[in-house]
Amino acid sequence: MDVTNNTSLTYSELNEQSQKWASLFIEKKIEKGDRVALLAANQKEVFEIMFACGKLGTIFVPLNWRLSINELNYILEDCNPKLLIYNERFSETILHLKSESKKLALNDSNQLEEKRNRQYAISLTETDPWLMIYTGGTTGKPKGVILTHQSIIWNAINTIISWGLSNDEVTLNYLPLFHTGGINALSVPILMNGGTVVIGDQFQAHEAVYYLNKYKCTIALFVPTMYHMMVSTKEFQTSTFPSMRVFLSGAAPCPLSIYEKFLAKRLPFKEGYGLTEAGPNNFFISPEEATSKMGSVGKPMVFNQIKLVKADGTEADIDEVGEILIKGKHSFKEYWNNPVETAITWKDGWLCSGDLGKKDKDGYYYIVGRKKDMIITGGENVYPLEIEHWLCEHSDVEEASVVGLADEKWGERVTAFIVLKSDRIGMEEELKIHCSHKLAKYKIPKQFVFLKELPKTHIGKIDKKRLREQYESRWENA
Repeated sequence: MDVTNNTSLTYSELNEQSQKWASLFIEKKIEKGDRVALLAANQKEVFEIMFACGKLGTIFVPLNWRLSINELNYILEDCNPKLLIYNERFSETILHLKSESKKLALNDSNQLEEKRNRQYAISLTETDPWLMIYTGGTTGKPKGVILTHQSIIWNAINTIISWGLSNDEVTLNYLPLFHTGGINALSVPILMNGGTVVIGDQFQAHEAVYYLNKYKCTIALFVPTMYHMMVSTKEFQTSTFPSMRVFLSGAAPCPLSIYEKFLAKRLPFKEGYGLTEAGPNNFFISPEEATSKMGSVGKPMVFNQIKLVKADGTEADIDEVGEILIKGKHSFKEYWNNPVETAITWKDGWLCSGDLGKKDKDGYYYIVGRKKDMIITGGENVYPLEIEHWLCEHSDVEEASVVGLADEKWGERVTAFIVLKSDRIGMEEELKIHCSHKLAKYKIPKQFVFLKELPKTHIGKIDKKRLREQYESRWENA
């Protein structure tokens, strides 16, 4: 169901439309292994084209329309699609792209209605590529993550069984359909299980609350930024969400203050962990456990394995921090045209996530942060997420991000970037005192920087790379 365009499809109609797209691709000489790129907003055609590609063994490449022309040109040069389909809303962007691919506007696809379902026989295996999603590029150039038929189907199976999804589920999806969170976290599992996906575009908090109630949604996944906006609305405060079975948060660590807003309304709320290269779904926790084990992402799902490995290569003990390694058929195959990064990520059949976690005595996992974000100050390891969570517990703090900046004395200086709810003097000293109530002295930020807003990536994550680059160079040149 596409609420923006007020259209909907039954499963039979979705299959019929996908068959028509497949027929169109055959006419345009699109073959198995070719790439078909799509530059479009959240709309039903994303799924029509994705499933058409699946039928033909073609690789579907949904493009992030929020990227700059240079960034899009890099991706198009890297994946070299045979066909580039675009929503007319992005016609101006298309004019500035260097790609020599054949181009097709979605509004030119009335020819689709004239297509008859052509007969075709394509030999497919479960390890054939189906989807290529480009990562955010916060650590460098974007990488094309190849998800196979096996990756997508086993993520769906894992999610349906581990999360107990039924064919009565209704989800509202505002997450961009050029990311794995929008496609694979809930949408494809629910579609493969006979449920309903309500597609939203251009997130508005009050509108999201309205649609959750109007369509009697049972499960929904939003990022913390969306929840932050949602809980502040009058609509959220007055709604009881009678049909909602659970609210999920993902893509970035969720402040505990958001948990508390849902707990106060007795609404089931929990946090997940995922990455484009694996699933993205890897853990399960019930809403009840999410309350008693606040901050935990739960235990591994049915058909995947998790282990935590320390820097010396040994497995972490209970409550020790280690890198999260993942094994399962839901994992990606490779990075497109990038054997070096593929070899770094895959070690002895385990996917090295680059994320740090720990496990408690009951077997529940907690995400500590990114491996690259860990700060070493005066020889001590500091995990920013712990500090960020505590800073956000202060009633005057809207957002917080903690990074390590080069320091002659300490190696790295723990630096906190803060957005306040309203301007107040004397906040640096007050926040230092607040930190001292819970944190070891070496974890307390040595420097506080107050900003009007924190830089974000195109999926709403705080961009720590930009913070580091901007402020390290600023202070080096001061």
